[in-house]
Amino acid sequence: MAQLPLDISPPFEPAFENFIAGGNAEALAGVRALAEGTAAEPIVYLWGEPGSGRTHLLRAAARVNPALVIADEVQSLEPAAQQALFVAINEARERRAAVLAAGDVPPARLAMRDDLRSRLGWGLVYQLKRLSDEDRTLYLRAEAARRGFALGDEVARYLLSRLPRDLSSLGRVMELLDRHSLARQRPLTVPLVREALGSLAEGVAESPREPRRKT
Repeated sequence: MAQLPLDISPPFEPAFENFIAGGNAEALAGVRALAEGTAAEPIVYLWGEPGSGRTHLLRAAARVNPALVIADEVQSLEPAAQQALFVAINEARERRAAVLAAGDVPPARLAMRDDLRSRLGWGLVYQLKRLSDEDRTLYLRAEAARRGFALGDEVARYLLSRLPRDLSSLGRVMELLDRHSLARQRPLTVPLVREALGSLAEGVAESPREPRRKT
């Protein structure tokens, strides 16, 4: 008989301590210093591809310092939000605020008003580098440990060879595997992972789709 899985795993909260730095140790240190009020520069800008950890660091910094002015996905800001960020950066230069912003490209390549684009480059700018497979394995092991189970090398290799590589996707799959393992009362092995991912694929295939509208 399958056991009903209970939602007993602690919710994931982005923090500096659970950020897998890999080649981004300098960026992690810079954001942490800004959040703790010890940074020499009051403006930090992060950029990198989706899943590189930008939002994780912004949310971790906000937990430490709620007074930070934080702007994520700046490439998508509406004009009013661009103006608010422009004002905040000017105040940061006068040491009346601290600004942490992030986007998908470096400041010079942002499609926005020229004065704001130049100001985003005034402070410290860090590119978040792609994590290695070793870094991703560390993340998977940490997620497994947080949920109370072990993750073997064979399972980690299997997951990394078949799943999207960004950490948010890996985290969602780890939640699925945790629930599947609890429901089956079996340890996490490659056959169990294959079964869980197969059931997920079947659920997606069988989900009702919205009918197409005639044009």
